[in-house]
Amino acid sequence: MITSLSIKNYALIEKLSIDFSKGFSTITGETGAGKSIILGALGLVLGKRADLTSLKNKEEKCVIEAHFEISKYNLLPFFEENDLDYENETIIRREILPSGKSRAFINDSPVNLQELQELSLFLIDIHSQQQTQELSDENVQFNIIDAIAANKDTILGYQSVLKSYKSDKSKLNSLLKRQSESKKEQEYNTFLLDELVAAQLKSGEQEVLEADFEKLNNVEIIKESIDRSLAIANEEQIGVLHNLNEIKVSLQKIAPFSDEYHSLLERITSITIEFDDISNEMNRCSEKLINDPEQLDLISQKLQVIFNLQKKHQVLSVDELLEIQAKLENSVLELGNMEEEISALTVAIEQKTVELDTFSETIHNSRVEAVPVLSLKLITILETLGMPNVRFNIAINSTETYFQNGKDELQFLFSANKGTDFGLLKKVASGGEMSRIMLAVKAILAQYSKLPTLIFDEIDTGVSGEIAIRMGEIMKEMSQEMQIFAITHLPQIAAKGNAHFKVFKSTVGEDTQSELKLLNQEERIVEIAQMLSGTIVSDSALNHAKALLN
Repeated sequence: MITSLSIKNYALIEKLSIDFSKGFSTITGETGAGKSIILGALGLVLGKRADLTSLKNKEEKCVIEAHFEISKYNLLPFFEENDLDYENETIIRREILPSGKSRAFINDSPVNLQELQELSLFLIDIHSQQQTQELSDENVQFNIIDAIAANKDTILGYQSVLKSYKSDKSKLNSLLKRQSESKKEQEYNTFLLDELVAAQLKSGEQEVLEADFEKLNNVEIIKESIDRSLAIANEEQIGVLHNLNEIKVSLQKIAPFSDEYHSLLERITSITIEFDDISNEMNRCSEKLINDPEQLDLISQKLQVIFNLQKKHQVLSVDELLEIQAKLENSVLELGNMEEEISALTVAIEQKTVELDTFSETIHNSRVEAVPVLSLKLITILETLGMPNVRFNIAINSTETYFQNGKDELQFLFSANKGTDFGLLKKVASGGEMSRIMLAVKAILAQYSKLPTLIFDEIDTGVSGEIAIRMGEIMKEMSQEMQIFAITHLPQIAAKGNAHFKVFKSTVGEDTQSELKLLNQEERIVEIAQMLSGTIVSDSALNHAKALLN
């Protein structure tokens, strides 16, 4: 629960510090006195966005600090999850700097607004008149039923599976779209790949094939040239090899006479050996030369295949064709992987569908059981609030659609009077009836919620007299389970509080300020009397105020 609130340099508040107690507290004040400013400041502490218009003095920072007693509310996991220091008395501070920047702290640790907003969900529920209208919203109605049905954990489990299910469905739809779009293209890619695979290409083979083609295509000229060269080399009388040997013999005779001649002998000997080896190599080449038209035709065909593929793919080498082949293989493989992924996702979606249906059935059954409990509790409370003939017709219908909170659709119908047909709340309930219904709902939820603090902001719209007294009594009963604040214009409700605060404006020189004050018993009597009779307090108003307080 909130134990204290301090505000500095916010709107019409220069400086304010107030302590709160558990139980039921009422806040009163004239219209425009600053009740909304107090709520606005509290909203900043709870994570609402701020701007420079919040500053009273634009050259000084605004500081709002609230203390909360949280020892009874099992919030340690939140602090551990967000790496924050846990304190039984937790302090939340919000600062708005003259530059417009905003800072937030939980127990002096800097936090972002999201963390602040998440923590606030466990601390305070501020009920405004707008929320009363939201009672007609189906999601709000489901939240009420689910609180009574204790569906929180089941719905969280359902939502976890639903998130995964939707993600898988999105992936599957995307894959199916890609598969459909690429099917024709993939067929062509497969055709191109089959062509390349059939060609059995190898890196460097084009050069080898072209060389072999040149040999086979010119075999007669090559053989004639080699044989003629061999004849010149090996002719017995005038052949090159014969003449080299003659030179060698001549030099052997003079080699001993000089190093110079010996060097010439070595050189001619080397030439003779090299030429003899060349002659033998030419002889082997001549023997290997075969006129093979069939092999020539095969090589020509293979080269033609390579040339055609290079022209089709606009490349100049076999290596580039092999790169294209690898890409096409990956593309075809990707399609195969896509089909496997589609199959796996389909199986996963089917499994999650079973899980969602199981969760949905559990949620549905719990809701069906909770509906008569909710109807009875609402009727019981509303009868005491001047609605003796109130009836509810709440129907839970299961569908085939996965909504965020299950597969149910809800029809929440209401009738306030005998002889009138059931209708939707927003169409048939008056403002006063909506206020009373909302109070009844909050009173019921207080039995199931562990929320520390609830603030009613003028929930008494459209009611007065005995109904207002009963509304005050209900809020006081609720305060036995949680801390309750009621901002009210009705003296009947104001008198029910354990503590009574007054918001008022004061003038200091040329400056107007809003202030919040805890009233003592005498001040409280006067305040309630003024709410009854106006600024001039009569004796009867004072007596009536005392009677209300007693």
